[in-house]
Amino acid sequence: MSIFPDVCAVKLETSLTALELFERCQDEPYALFLDSASKTHEDARYDVIFRAPECVISSKNNKLTVSGNNQSDLPKAPTHATDMFDYAEQLMALAGRYEGPDHLPFQGGFAGAVGYDFGRCLEVIPEFNTNEYKSSDAALGYYSEAVIFDKRRNEVWLVAPEQGLNKQKAYWEQSLTPTSKNPLKLTSAWQSNMSEAEYHTKFNAVQAYLLSGDAYQINLAQRYQASYQGCEWAAYKQLRASNNAPFSAFMRTPQSAIISVSPERFLSTSAAGEVQTKPIKGTRPRYEDSNKDIASRQSLLSSEKDRAENLMIVDLLRNDLSKNCEPGSVTTPTLFAIESFPAVHHLVSTITGKLKPDCSALSLFKGAFPGGSITGAPKIRAMQIIEELEPNRRGIYCGSIGYFSQHGQSDTSITIRTLLAEEGQLYCWAGGGLVSDSQAADEYQETKDKVSRILPVLSS
Repeated sequence: MSIFPDVCAVKLETSLTALELFERCQDEPYALFLDSASKTHEDARYDVIFRAPECVISSKNNKLTVSGNNQSDLPKAPTHATDMFDYAEQLMALAGRYEGPDHLPFQGGFAGAVGYDFGRCLEVIPEFNTNEYKSSDAALGYYSEAVIFDKRRNEVWLVAPEQGLNKQKAYWEQSLTPTSKNPLKLTSAWQSNMSEAEYHTKFNAVQAYLLSGDAYQINLAQRYQASYQGCEWAAYKQLRASNNAPFSAFMRTPQSAIISVSPERFLSTSAAGEVQTKPIKGTRPRYEDSNKDIASRQSLLSSEKDRAENLMIVDLLRNDLSKNCEPGSVTTPTLFAIESFPAVHHLVSTITGKLKPDCSALSLFKGAFPGGSITGAPKIRAMQIIEELEPNRRGIYCGSIGYFSQHGQSDTSITIRTLLAEEGQLYCWAGGGLVSDSQAADEYQETKDKVSRILPVLSS
């Protein structure tokens, strides 16, 4: 039995880019754009637009809610958000039939955003801070409609319900009437939630935990905040042009907008159950002077400290993947590769695995969330220390955005280089992993480097 509509895939005839096409629905609740903005990155193959979800399951302070037109047809939802991904799994089993090319990455299923603070539904984390954000801790929509740009094949596909397909095809192929959008303008300067001196104090507290053996790596982040007026989508386009990040995304919710120019994949799965995660750990700034830029890149590649940090997170993620992957299948084909972006060079490793027959992309995500590259290790103790030392909750920062198709394929990001726009306030975060031989001044500067193509862009 299925409760969601049967869907099919047809080619779209359009001369517009995915960025241009998303204009027509960017202001709709739960409109979502997964944008592989880079022209050269190996993972930047698909752009996917989602709109008009059949239903939305969301979490706020560990309470689960369900909204949508066909709620009466849905199985009864659990009360606690702890079971959110189990419930999504239950709904996924009620997906409709799909007719279309096998190679399309999305064939109907869930997509959305999961904030870092959803992790406290999965683990025991102390309550040092209150949840000040209006938006949900997590929101996943079940989408029967998506537009997929396959940049490798130079094709555009519409996935949509068979009933009403012609209407939806006409919607996307109609000529677009340009509309003026008010550019986003800051009405205050960016303010951090900690001064440099306060960062150093918290850095020293981290060092005390590391030296006492509580943890061996802890991620510490600061949050920037500014007031704004204007269109959040316009801000996304500005940041996209400056960052060209392969896991960029924009999501509109009833309470907020999420603007992400992330360089980092969290988890991907193929329809055959092949798993990949690509943690980033290790950063150096970019320079316009080519000699200085090459030297910065080489410094990162040869840094024993950064390689050791990266290896710690690789070990953590290998363990997280093993919860849902077949024994012996988790391997690390690439250690310490350099990926370069407009603002920084990053040290990236690749870990792969094979899902157990009774496991899925949703169970894999639940078992590994939040990503170890943005917590530290061991994960739960690092998260407890983060809650104690950071002055505010993280919200969407260090969470994830992505999709889970009904045929098993999925792809999700780590929401670093990500902003939350809510009630006239913009929030942006930057952090880094601290180990026992970290230097406070260097780590503080690294947080500045990571937002060097974000804060100034929106301030100009």
